[in-house]
Amino acid sequence: MTEKNTTTTRAHLGTVEKVSFLRVLTYAGAIMAFLIGSGFATGQEILQYFASYGYWGVFGTGALVMVLMTYVAVEFFVVGQAKKFDRPSRIFHYYCGKYLGTFFDFFSILFVFLSFTVMVAGAGAVFQEHYGLSKYLGGIGLAVAVGISVWFGLKSLVDVIGKIGPIIVVVAISLGLLGIFRNPSGIAEGNALIPGLDLTQASTNWFMAGLSYVGFCMLWLAAFLTALGKTAKNRKEATAGGMTGAIVFSVACIIVGLGLLANIVKVGGTEIPMLVLANDVSPVLAAGISVMILAGIYTTAVPLLWTVSSRFFADKTPRFKYLTIALAVLGTVIGLILPFSQMVNIVYVINGYVGILLLVLMLVKTGTRLARRQKL
Repeated sequence: MTEKNTTTTRAHLGTVEKVSFLRVLTYAGAIMAFLIGSGFATGQEILQYFASYGYWGVFGTGALVMVLMTYVAVEFFVVGQAKKFDRPSRIFHYYCGKYLGTFFDFFSILFVFLSFTVMVAGAGAVFQEHYGLSKYLGGIGLAVAVGISVWFGLKSLVDVIGKIGPIIVVVAISLGLLGIFRNPSGIAEGNALIPGLDLTQASTNWFMAGLSYVGFCMLWLAAFLTALGKTAKNRKEATAGGMTGAIVFSVACIIVGLGLLANIVKVGGTEIPMLVLANDVSPVLAAGISVMILAGIYTTAVPLLWTVSSRFFADKTPRFKYLTIALAVLGTVIGLILPFSQMVNIVYVINGYVGILLLVLMLVKTGTRLARRQKL
C-alpha cells in the first residue's frame, strides 16, 4: 500500500470513529417512538404479551425481547448504513433471497398497514373509554394528523418522533413504577391469581409470546430502520442508536409489565390498562396520561403509514402524497370496525409468528457473514 493510500485510509478511519451523541439519541428516540404505539402506550400490548403470564412473562419475556430486539435493531441499522439500498424493502431480499424476500416484502407492507389500523382503533378507544366521546372522533382525528405529517416526508418524521419518543417512555416507566410502589405486595398476589383469571394472552406460553413480540416488531422496524441507517454517518453511530433504543424500550416493557401485574385484577379485561393505573392515583394524572397515550399512538402511526406509502412511491412525490391520503382514509374505516383489544390480539399475534421466520433467516445470514469475515 502506498503512503498516499495509507494516509487516506487513516483519514477515513478517523472519520468513522466520530459519533454524534445527539444523533444517536435521535435514532434511539425514533426506535422507541415507533415501538410505543397504541399497544404499548395503552398497556394492552404489555398486558397480553408480558403481565398475563406472571413472573415468567415479565422477566422471561422481557429478557428474551431485550436480547433479540437489540440484535434486530442493530442489524437493520448497520445493514442500512452499509448497503444504502435504493428501496428500504430491499432489506428482505438481503436476508431472505429473491422469492422469500419478495414474500416478506409484500407481507410486511400488508402487516404494517394493518398495524396502522390498530393505531386508529387505539385512538378511538381512548376517546371512547376515557373521554366518553365517539370513537370516530378519535380515529378520524388521528388519521388526519398522521396523514398531514407523512405528507412532509421522512426527515421531518425522524426529527419529530425522535424527540417525543423518549419523553413518552419516561412517563410510561414512571406510571409503571407508581403502580408497583402503590401496591408492592400486588406483584406476588397478581402472580398467584393469574391462573384463575380469564386474560387474553398472546400465546400459550411466555417464550412463544416473546418470540412473537419480537417477530411483529421486526416487521414494523425492517424498512423504517433500514431507511434511517442510510442517514447514519458511520457504523458506530448506527450500532449505538439501535442498541440504545432497543435496550431502553425493553426495560420500559419490564417495568410497565410489573406495574400491570401488581394491579392485574383491576386492569384485566380493560381496553386501556394504563388509564386504570393513572385513575387510581388521580383523575388529573389520568387526563395527562391520556394525552401521552395519544402522542404514543401518533409517533408509531406516522412511520407505519410512511413505510407503506414509500414502498410504492418516492418520498414527497405527488403520487406518494395522494397514496398517503387514500391509505389514511382506508385505514380509518377498517380501524373503527373491530374493538381495539381484539385487533391487537389478532393482527399482532398472527404476524408475530411470521416474523419469527424472518428472525431465523436473519440469524443464519448474520452467522454466514461473520464466518466469511473470519476467513478473510
